[in-house]
Amino acid sequence: MSPGPQLPLAERLRPTRLDDVIGNPQARAQLRKWAEGWTGPGGPPASRAALLSGPPGVGKTSAALALAADFGWSVVEMNASDARNERAIEQVAGRASITHSLIETAPGAGPRRALILLDEADSLSGRAVETARSAPAPPSLKEFLRARYGNVEALNAGWGLVPKGKPAPFEGWDAVPRSPGNHTWARLPAARKDLEDWRGSGRSRDLSDRGGLGAIARLVRATRQPLVLTVNDDRVLSRYSAVFRTAVARVRFYPVRDRELSTQLTSISQREHLDLAPGAIAAIVRRSGGDVRAALNDLDAISPLPPGPLQLSVLGTRDRTAEFAAFTEQALSAARYFRSVEVQDQLDATPDDLFPWIEENVPHFAPDGAHRSAGFDRLAAAELSLARARRFRVWGQWSYASELMTGGVGLALRDGPIPPVGRAQFPRFLAEMGGSRVARGLRDGIARKAGARLHLSRAKVRESVLPFLDQMFVAKSATAHRRGPDPTAARVVRELELTAEEVAYLLRTAPDSPAVTALFESEAEPPEVPVRHEESRHGSADGDADASAAEPAPGPRRVQRHLSDFGGR
Repeated sequence: MSPGPQLPLAERLRPTRLDDVIGNPQARAQLRKWAEGWTGPGGPPASRAALLSGPPGVGKTSAALALAADFGWSVVEMNASDARNERAIEQVAGRASITHSLIETAPGAGPRRALILLDEADSLSGRAVETARSAPAPPSLKEFLRARYGNVEALNAGWGLVPKGKPAPFEGWDAVPRSPGNHTWARLPAARKDLEDWRGSGRSRDLSDRGGLGAIARLVRATRQPLVLTVNDDRVLSRYSAVFRTAVARVRFYPVRDRELSTQLTSISQREHLDLAPGAIAAIVRRSGGDVRAALNDLDAISPLPPGPLQLSVLGTRDRTAEFAAFTEQALSAARYFRSVEVQDQLDATPDDLFPWIEENVPHFAPDGAHRSAGFDRLAAAELSLARARRFRVWGQWSYASELMTGGVGLALRDGPIPPVGRAQFPRFLAEMGGSRVARGLRDGIARKAGARLHLSRAKVRESVLPFLDQMFVAKSATAHRRGPDPTAARVVRELELTAEEVAYLLRTAPDSPAVTALFESEAEPPEVPVRHEESRHGSADGDADASAAEPAPGPRRVQRHLSDFGGR
């Protein structure tokens, strides 16, 4: 049965053939070649597992499922929502890989292989002592029966307890014990069934992923069925064990190219009869950054809207402030460690982007000065890792920085009960940078134009030329109301081809102010200054022939008229 139309486009249009996966033709060819190694008569290939790496939404899981459909394989999948600790992996994937119990056999055909798919394997832990996620305490028998029956009369009727009968009916919930004990009603058939359900509800379940990487490493070496691992960052597995570097077929998926994604979205919109505004497809492609799933979700989000500015306005604004604020509150309020892959999955941002949020909100979430100091100590260690990553280009330091600035700071702030805190605040540093963005843009524009005219670098212009222009324009603007527009400043405006906004930046005024307008309307030019040539000290009044030949002919000399004339030769 095909997926219903109520499903999102990303699920409804999931490809069923490997050739239908969008983009990454080389990766698809490598994956198909690896799968063909399992179809030969010589047993498992040298690389029994394939490691598909790449950013989210580029088709790794879809390619694995489509590959299984092409080769007629069944699929045994374990994703991030399942318990994937050592025991769970050995019971599910391990049994499927070693035995033949999950291999289906078609009538009249040989045995069919099972593709084992472990999605998001880089979010697993290799630590055998990791604490399991805490489960709620099991309910007492009284709480269980009250939730099931609602009132005592329904409980008595369900168990067949009648007045003056044996056992006697319950008069109220206070008469129901917290455990069955040796009561006579515990032997009733209906009561025994409820007691079995109650005992089953109290069984604890290990929801952690402790020992998961170790179980997968053993699975890679010994599996008898094709095994596919999908990861966002293959360095997590490579650092854990060399088996993930040498014993797997490494297939890299990249973001889909804009042209391919645009063609596919246009085809999908026509096939699904979606009415889109002009430019909507281009906006979706530009916004997705090669993420097919994000592009389909955006297309799904705007398709119910009427075509026009409303669709484009939804696509034009993707405010990530709420995402940063929510994750900052979670990290600084939970006393547990966040693994770097968990940070990346929830936020999909670099540690440099998250750092200002944590730094701004540590004082607000710390209960006292001692906790505030401990939180900043962890944050300083994270900053040290970020500095090493930037300086030496060792980007593996990002994982340490992510864990320190989230789980490390959170544990430093939350070592005991504290009163609730407010919402995360936007970093003041980013607000100030955003407020000065226009001014910095005007400054860089002036530096670019002056650098091209004077043959200087932008850094040199910002260091020496801009202070000179700043002082000149500010000084001239102070006396402009008395003497009129300064001709030198007007010539600078013309020579550099400055805009009104750039002139206003230099004058510290508004672009439509009279001082700016006067500089653009001024046509005054510096006057030509005649230069007197003294007579030769060695020549006579009538002129000496030799002296006349040595000296230039008298006459006016033009002054330097262009800024380029001031440059060095």
